[in-house]
Amino acid sequence: MDIAALRKAHPDHWTQATAIRALAMDAVQAANSGHPGIPMGMADVATVLFSKHLKFDASVPDWPDRDRFILSAGHGSMLLYALLHLTGYEDMTLDQLRNFRQWGSITAGHPEYGHAKGIETTTGPLGQGIATAVGFAMAEEKLRAEFGAKVVDHHTWVIAGDGCLMEGISHEAIALAGRQKLSKLIVMWDNNDITIDGRVGLSDVTDQRARFASAGWHVLSCDGHDPSDIDRALTEAKSSDRPVMIDCKTIIGFGSPAKADSAGAHGAPLGEDEIAITKEIYGWPHGPFEIPADVLSAWRAHGARGAGERAAWADRLAALSGRKQAEFTRRIAGEAPSRLAGAIRALKKQISEQAPKVATRKSSEMVLEVVNKVCPETFGGSADLTGSNNTKTAGLGLFTPEDRKGRYVHYGVREHGMAAAMNGLALHGGLRPYGGTFLCFTDYARGAMRLSSVMGVPVSYVMTHDSIGLGEDGPTHQPVEHLAMLRATPNVHVFRPCDTVETAEAWELALTSTRTPSVLALSRQGLPTLRLAHKSKNQVAQGAYVLADATGKRRALLMATGSEVEIAMAAREMLEAEGIGTRVVSFPCWELFEDQPEAYRRKVLPAGPVRVAVEAGIRFGWDRWLYGERGRREKAGFVGMHGFGASAPAGDIYRELGLTPEAVAAKVKDLL
Repeated sequence: MDIAALRKAHPDHWTQATAIRALAMDAVQAANSGHPGIPMGMADVATVLFSKHLKFDASVPDWPDRDRFILSAGHGSMLLYALLHLTGYEDMTLDQLRNFRQWGSITAGHPEYGHAKGIETTTGPLGQGIATAVGFAMAEEKLRAEFGAKVVDHHTWVIAGDGCLMEGISHEAIALAGRQKLSKLIVMWDNNDITIDGRVGLSDVTDQRARFASAGWHVLSCDGHDPSDIDRALTEAKSSDRPVMIDCKTIIGFGSPAKADSAGAHGAPLGEDEIAITKEIYGWPHGPFEIPADVLSAWRAHGARGAGERAAWADRLAALSGRKQAEFTRRIAGEAPSRLAGAIRALKKQISEQAPKVATRKSSEMVLEVVNKVCPETFGGSADLTGSNNTKTAGLGLFTPEDRKGRYVHYGVREHGMAAAMNGLALHGGLRPYGGTFLCFTDYARGAMRLSSVMGVPVSYVMTHDSIGLGEDGPTHQPVEHLAMLRATPNVHVFRPCDTVETAEAWELALTSTRTPSVLALSRQGLPTLRLAHKSKNQVAQGAYVLADATGKRRALLMATGSEVEIAMAAREMLEAEGIGTRVVSFPCWELFEDQPEAYRRKVLPAGPVRVAVEAGIRFGWDRWLYGERGRREKAGFVGMHGFGASAPAGDIYRELGLTPEAVAAKVKDLL
């Protein structure tokens, strides 16, 4: 690429793109850490996008009908930070760029959702951005069908690198987007042929253009350093009836004599001498973090370009009926509908009276039958396990290219892609996504589930077949360590309800959460209703509570979750019959119990009685409640899993592995 010719042919574009490159080089050098290559290579594409195509208003960054821009190649974060500063996002000051990757700055090494306006999602784990973008695009389609194109009509733009496309989640995302014909989704592939180890050919021979085309995408290409060619491709992409992948052929570290087109530009500062030489080649005679007034003015004009369109949109929103306007505002704000609490209370009362014995996966379906009628924002799905997860209720309709008003999506066997798409659906605003698979397959969804927690996105994960109780499918499908793994993750509520009443309360908490995702671990086997006395209060909100107390002197305290609460209750009957006063504590959510005041925790878990925890999972984590909170090591025990399960009927597995009321009672007596 002849830089001199490019500068001469497109002088204004060149200086604006160079501002991005210069800021990226300077910030990475100041931090002595970072990735300058992507900002230098994709600056031309980003400049054309932000100056001519992206619909946004930097002064109102949360405008609901803005285009979404997602930097899937999150290690190139200085590209995004430079764009936000140059276009005038108020919180992205020059000082923030100077403090790139430093304690207390909003300019983290990878873009972190919530740190700064204009960061639509956390990226960094490669592939997550492009997969999350699928959810953004699905949300746009769904809300446009519901509220009309006058108030919802925008694109989702993604910059993805070679690493994003190597990650397995990208295959799930690409296939899902192609099936759904998400025509407002445009992925710009930074095709620079470099990874950290060197040339892409060291590890990959995939024809990415053919790959996308085979999945139903419209594929375009452009010279990633020719603004006219970039403009042509972006313009064509916006008129497609399918998702679009644009192959942007670029040079990583563009302009650096020593490091361009090599892994040397990927993950380390260029060095002060190389920066000086590169700036001279650019024709950029400015010091670190210096942006000429005319260049900054041009960029600020780009940032204000969408103000008129936003104002016109506000007028169109105001023209909607009062009811529809209020509903749109409520949905975008993420506020629960006023009828939800009453609907949950009525269902709880009904269940306490009828006392059905059903699997909690069926309990969840019963709750969703009620919830989905009063919460039009719920958007369900399953990773090819709809009949097993019980996630589809009557009247939802399927979300398809033919019917965008549908509220249920078949994700296919794509647990990871589903989880990432749900993150995007939630981040977009206006929808409350939930999706199901088996609890064991949280292993497959883990990367995106972790980002739900990191970002504080209230996604609901319906994870059924939660223990050895699933029976004959055997150890490959029986989760034993998964509850511990999920509980070890910060900022996630892990609910394991014991009956339909607790399931209803868990769903109420999940659907009213604002900053925490929820996992509902649900049984395959039928469980009795244990909450027979109706209470309006949401007891699951306390995390743990006394389900049944000792009739005489309290000598034993049994703690259990989910299907094992029934076992604990049966053990209590045996012990009480022998004169051993026994309290049973249902423990549906550790995290919420931990948040309770000390006085409440002391009331539920007093000093004195021997303690036994019962759960069809590994012991890891239970010692917090067995030894801590006034417990004693020598007076505490665990009845649960110490290895993997087996393939057999559920009752046989429980009996052979010693998860029985008799075993629990015997453990108590041994401790006494």
